[in-house]
Amino acid sequence: MIVLAACFAVMGAASNAMGTAFQRKAAATVPSGGGLRLLLALARRPAWLAGIGGVMGAALFQALALVNGPMALVQPLFILELPFALLISAPLMHRRMPRAGWWAVAGVVGGLALVLVSAAPSGGRNQASVERWIPVLVLCLGAMGAAVALARPGRPSLFRAAMLAAAAAIGNALTAALLKSATDTLADTGLTAFLTTWQTYGFALVGVGALLLLENALQAGPLAASQPALTTGDATVSLLLGVTLFDEQIRTGWWLVLEALGVGLILWCVLRLTRVVPQIGQVVE
Repeated sequence: MIVLAACFAVMGAASNAMGTAFQRKAAATVPSGGGLRLLLALARRPAWLAGIGGVMGAALFQALALVNGPMALVQPLFILELPFALLISAPLMHRRMPRAGWWAVAGVVGGLALVLVSAAPSGGRNQASVERWIPVLVLCLGAMGAAVALARPGRPSLFRAAMLAAAAAIGNALTAALLKSATDTLADTGLTAFLTTWQTYGFALVGVGALLLLENALQAGPLAASQPALTTGDATVSLLLGVTLFDEQIRTGWWLVLEALGVGLILWCVLRLTRVVPQIGQVVE
């Protein structure tokens, strides 16, 4: 089951990266603007339709991964979306990634491998009691609200982007936890139960909120400020939620040193990617 969950998570990261890349390519071929006219123009672009298919596939793969494995394994693997998006976008957008970019991609993959091998996430369940959900919801939503308040207009752009991205990361992790619970309900008791459980509507609402926060983070400042907070924040909060909500287990003790080294390597390489890849902000969100 662990191997299956990891495969689905990697497929989800690749599918979401493909969706992002093709949507960016389609957006570059239509006149600037908004509203229904923009949507209709994009809908006539095969690249945009391919991008929507990629995003839908990513949601399906993520749900399958979360049902079959622990959050502490699945969500960190979605870090691979960043290097996948670069690998797909470079030829698609007729760009060439510099050698430093390739080394940074390798560093992200290596750091992620170090974290997961050291932590060895295992165990857990797919449901949590209301007594566990209430404090998690209060803390996560409260932290998101505090980050948004700190990112009020007038603050430095780097700080605002980092705070909004951190709020989006918490929202993404909470969305994954709610999705894990709702998808398990669908698998065990069917569509009717899925449509009547509160977690289904919870992951939809929190997911939309996280997406809006991410868009605001990208507008508030450079990607070099938002992407590290988003990448490491999602994985870290997901790991904590997996342990506290679903009784997942990770290695502690001296293994924490290796886990910290892996996180540091990922963070440094993500920061490098945002600086060395030309127009990365137009390729990866």
